[in-house]
Amino acid sequence: MSAAPDLLITDVTVGDRRGRAVHAVGGRIAWLGDAADAPTAGRALAGEGALLTPAFVDAHVHATATGLALTGLDLHSRSSLAAAVAAVADAVRSAPPGIVLGTGWDETGWPEGRGLTRADLDAVVGDRPAYLARVDVHSATVSTALLDRVPGIRELPGFSPDGQLRLDAHHAARQAAYGAVTGPQRAAAQAAALAEAARLGIGTVHEMAGPEVSSAEDLRALLALAGERPGPRVVGYWGELAERGGLDLVRELGLAGAGGDLFCDGALGSHTAALGSPYRDRPDTSGALRFDTASLVHHVRACTGAGVQAGFHCIGDAAVAQVLDAVGAVVEELGAAAVRACRHRLEHVEMPSPDAVEAMRAWGMVASVQPAFDAAWGGDAGMYAERLGVERALATNPFADLADAGVALALGSDAPVTPMDPWGGVHAAVDHRTPGAGLRPFDAFDAATHGGWHAARAEAAAGPLSVGAPADLALWATGATLSGALEGRERPGCRALVVAGEPLQ
Repeated sequence: MSAAPDLLITDVTVGDRRGRAVHAVGGRIAWLGDAADAPTAGRALAGEGALLTPAFVDAHVHATATGLALTGLDLHSRSSLAAAVAAVADAVRSAPPGIVLGTGWDETGWPEGRGLTRADLDAVVGDRPAYLARVDVHSATVSTALLDRVPGIRELPGFSPDGQLRLDAHHAARQAAYGAVTGPQRAAAQAAALAEAARLGIGTVHEMAGPEVSSAEDLRALLALAGERPGPRVVGYWGELAERGGLDLVRELGLAGAGGDLFCDGALGSHTAALGSPYRDRPDTSGALRFDTASLVHHVRACTGAGVQAGFHCIGDAAVAQVLDAVGAVVEELGAAAVRACRHRLEHVEMPSPDAVEAMRAWGMVASVQPAFDAAWGGDAGMYAERLGVERALATNPFADLADAGVALALGSDAPVTPMDPWGGVHAAVDHRTPGAGLRPFDAFDAATHGGWHAARAEAAAGPLSVGAPADLALWATGATLSGALEGRERPGCRALVVAGEPLQ
């Protein structure tokens, strides 16, 4: 993205101080002070008393899937199996021929007491392939026509004759489903996702791509789209083990890291997050680790040796422990300083033990977390309590413990698992369902802005509102102070977004 001509943003509130101005030159902040003392500029944007903040960074997004949910079949709000099936039927009647894609169904609380099955889908989609992801996107229900497109899927771990797929069978089905998306569909979905980010004041998204999530072609197209027109920045990650060639694409595309959604386990809702002891509601399983520890050690070693950031999807306590065992092995080989320099990331990290938190601090790792998960499923009566029991559920997502230990935090949505909603994420991080586990308001806001830059190893030394920092800024229509917006739990509308000194709306 080329730098814009200089821009003066006048008459804004910065923090709790009114009547301020910001001058951006070459896409970076060149001056910040009282509006009365502002320099002249080639362009001006009248703040009219609006609150100006750093633009948000959503540190965990899947852009194409998010755009498809925004423009297509979104089942998040369906409160029963019957309502979900009816929505699918409506989509089939109105959509053009081809694969039926949807996301967001959640059987928790449905009066029928079960989720979607292949028979439910076949009854309304007929011979069309269909893929409907559960809300956590770690399991899905598919139609018979889609199963028939994936040779050998019935022999893969996680296959079930009822069409509810988990583990390797789910990954294979998802690859086939998204492989059927046409180029124009993908372009429209990606544009919709970036437009939604801009509308919400998100100046940067971290795209968590990988062979089990999307494709290299999908990532190339997204990076090209972001680079060819003004809009939110896209920071790319590729989740594939080094032993499988994962570093090749990182080098080719100049990506931020080799990881992100490198799936070391699954999700709690689908009973695939790897736990140290069985699920309360399914004592026959503890989830599953997806890789040998030796493969993770090789990945961390290769990334550290190359100076590349590694990242890992790890939700359950067993998965967190396995990843940190691998990092610890590389610390012993290459030294803590080399590991700290790479700022390796753990995505989600919902069930870290106190020892895990201390290891992350010692090795300079980043916790990329999703407060909306706790808001949706945490507490003593939510889905986590159903899956884990109350005691373990209340210990999930210990944001305060991580922050107090000095572990760097970055906030994300994991869209489309939960919608992009940066103010909502900040407030959810503060209003944790477990008393004492939430962040202080300004710490949560910092994690949703500066934390994302830190997580990508691209932050300005003096912070996001300092001379030399990227001119990625958001103006909010509230006209309030930042402390007022945080304390009042407001979700103000974004009046204008500035990325690299270029106003977008």
